[in-house]
Amino acid sequence: MNEDTATSAAPDAAFAPDAASRNGGEENLAAELAAARAEAKENYDKFLYAMADFENYKKRIERDLSRIALDGRKAVLRKVLPVLDNLERALAFEDSDAVRGGLQATLRMFETALATESVKAVSLKGRPFDPALAEAIATQPTPEGVAEDTVLEEAHKAYTIGDEVLRPAAVVVAKNP
Repeated sequence: MNEDTATSAAPDAAFAPDAASRNGGEENLAAELAAARAEAKENYDKFLYAMADFENYKKRIERDLSRIALDGRKAVLRKVLPVLDNLERALAFEDSDAVRGGLQATLRMFETALATESVKAVSLKGRPFDPALAEAIATQPTPEGVAEDTVLEEAHKAYTIGDEVLRPAAVVVAKNP
């Protein structure tokens, strides 16, 4: 072998990977792939755990909200039941004064029960019609000395709870023909 041949073969050998370095590269890639798969499986397991935890949270919140709503209804109904008892007692009397007194006491109990829930009656008779507080169920010709769109009569009062209308009034409104 001459020197030219030896030097020309050496550069080719330097660029050609040998079998040992090729196996090492494949082993590194295989190890990286295995690590990536393990990490992906771990993340997927965390995802499944988080989803299950979220579903449990939703169910717990639904149960809690149902319980709170039921407790609220029970509290209001407990306040109404004594009123019902008084109505039954008032009907047991034959004397009209006793019935009237019993009904007045019952009305006061209802008003007290509603006041404890921040419910207020709003009387609109003689006031200008306000569609936010009332529904006009009828109109009547405007009487003398009364402005148009004034509430003449209430079929039932409006009730508010805090700043919100719980039930609008049903009213008769003055209108010019």
